[in-house]
Amino acid sequence: MLFCAMFITNAQVRKWTLQECVTYAVDNNLTIEQAELDLDNARIDKSDAIGNLLPSLNGDGRLTENVGLSFNPTSQEPVSTQLNFTGNLTSVLNLFDGLRNIRQLQRAELNTISNIYRLDDLKDDIRLNVANAYLQVLSNKEQLKVFKAQYAVTEQDLLRTKELVESGVVPRGDLLEIEATAATQEQQIINGEGLVLISRVNLAQLLQITDYENFDIADQEFEVPPSDILDNSAKTIYDKALTFRNDIKFSESNVEIAEKDLKIAKGAYYPRLSAFINYNTRYSDQNLNPQDLSIIPFTDQLWIFDGLAYGFQLEVPFFNGWSARNGVKRSKIGLLQAQLQLEQNKLELESNIQQAYVDVTTFSKSYEAAEKTVEARRLAYDYAKERFNVGLMNSFDFSQAQARVDNAEAEVIRTKYDYIFRLKILEFYFGIPISLN
Repeated sequence: MLFCAMFITNAQVRKWTLQECVTYAVDNNLTIEQAELDLDNARIDKSDAIGNLLPSLNGDGRLTENVGLSFNPTSQEPVSTQLNFTGNLTSVLNLFDGLRNIRQLQRAELNTISNIYRLDDLKDDIRLNVANAYLQVLSNKEQLKVFKAQYAVTEQDLLRTKELVESGVVPRGDLLEIEATAATQEQQIINGEGLVLISRVNLAQLLQITDYENFDIADQEFEVPPSDILDNSAKTIYDKALTFRNDIKFSESNVEIAEKDLKIAKGAYYPRLSAFINYNTRYSDQNLNPQDLSIIPFTDQLWIFDGLAYGFQLEVPFFNGWSARNGVKRSKIGLLQAQLQLEQNKLELESNIQQAYVDVTTFSKSYEAAEKTVEARRLAYDYAKERFNVGLMNSFDFSQAQARVDNAEAEVIRTKYDYIFRLKILEFYFGIPISLN
């Protein structure tokens, strides 16, 4: 029964690949969902701007009862009570307003594009964060495997040392030293399991998954992927990044929006010309038919007393409390801020690419050095083990040789995944999608 329960529990654990993690994070991240809502709002703003170019059409009606002295609207005779209804239907078309409506539409289109760039930039950041967290889990898992493999070797050494102690070849103190080494490695395994768990939780949180116990990544090892990214100079990578990076496109679109805002603000200096047409009608319970003095029916009065008015309206801004002038000044400041932000983002991008380029070179050399070091440490350990087995080396020196191998193997794993991540960052700046294949 216990075996069945363990099998069912393990069967529930889903093994996630990097691509699955990236896709899930992009599809379910709350920040991205908020950015998508901002994009929806930008599209609604565009619809508003289109509507402002169309003629408006509004109707109104008013029903009143007058008590007291009033006059019949038809005969102009005084009456004591009167029930009136008036109705209007008005359409207004903006002919010229300093081109502000047209520029509002252009601004809305730019704002929609800007929000798309912002959304894509957020997705880029999440992809990088997920890749880093995923590689951290892989690194910790590989280190845990090394710790367990080292402990298995130490257990064999422990059995061998017991035999040597019993046969009188080595003193009992050597056995105690090996037992101490085994205890240290057990502690390393416990710490390694904790690091694996923490890194898994961190990755799950990026994916906004709360079922940590049943979340894990695919059991696979990755070697350093081949890449020719360093065949390109840092400047070449930067120049290409400027052509497609969403954060740069986002800043450039904000400059265009600020330029459009300035033109919209300047439009307030110009007169506004609009055309209008109005249809109106009325009804009164005092309107009598002259033939039989009966009240003219409601629908008949609407046709009899209706009217049509149309014309043009011109508004000329002479003085408005400096609001137009101050609006232009604010827009100029906004444009300068957007331009400065664009330059700042370009400088940050160039700095990040330069740093990533140096990191790839540095971690590549560190990884190569770590591989050479571990190879040398293993040879030294094999030699030390031969000497220890025949009693030519004490247990302390032998445990030191093993510790140096352990540290060298752990350093290989750390530098390997540091190098892989830096390599992927640099490739990402060059437009290569994140993949460990």
